[in-house]
Amino acid sequence: MVETLIRPSVTSEPPAHDRVYRGLRVQVMHGELTPGQALTLRGIAREYGVSMTPAREALRRLTAEGALTLSASGRVTTPELTNDRIEELAQIRALLEPELGSRALRRAHLALIDRMEAINEANARAIHLQNPVDYIRTNLEFHRTLYLRAQSPAMLGLLETVWLQLGPTMRALYTKLRRTTAPPHHRLILEALRAGDDAALRLALRTDVTQGLRHLQG
Repeated sequence: MVETLIRPSVTSEPPAHDRVYRGLRVQVMHGELTPGQALTLRGIAREYGVSMTPAREALRRLTAEGALTLSASGRVTTPELTNDRIEELAQIRALLEPELGSRALRRAHLALIDRMEAINEANARAIHLQNPVDYIRTNLEFHRTLYLRAQSPAMLGLLETVWLQLGPTMRALYTKLRRTTAPPHHRLILEALRAGDDAALRLALRTDVTQGLRHLQG
């Protein structure tokens, strides 16, 4: 008689530095941190309940991605973008996002459009409640939901690095514009998806991702 050994399942926790990295990454991308906001190892370690080593590793990774900046004196802050840098990142978005949208259009279906409609409604609620973090989060979720259908992970990974660098600036943009309604081009994106109109989708995406950022210039 052969006995079967049943081993208890083990749920492995992610390494501490990865948990801190992912948490900070979300904070930066969703505009929870403002441009030029300073971060300290001690403060991060205390916030996430870890030692200095994983906090340092998380900051190193985020600095390498351009989400944070490191001065010659060792001071770590969120980026304060110049007009030229805003323009550069807007142009990258204008190149990548219409292409991702076009690739996603080939695999779009009604359930995807319905999901994007629901996210856009959540985006409108965030604006009504004057919640900038939820506004940025749902705005990015609207775009990411579409781009995941493109099945182009390398391109999406590049785009998310751009979003990460822009997170604090998007918070400043929200404060400057004082939006009262959802971005109008979201509706045009949805209409183009329903119609299967590639040219209209590309135009709506390109306008949506560049128009707002240029309000920060000048």
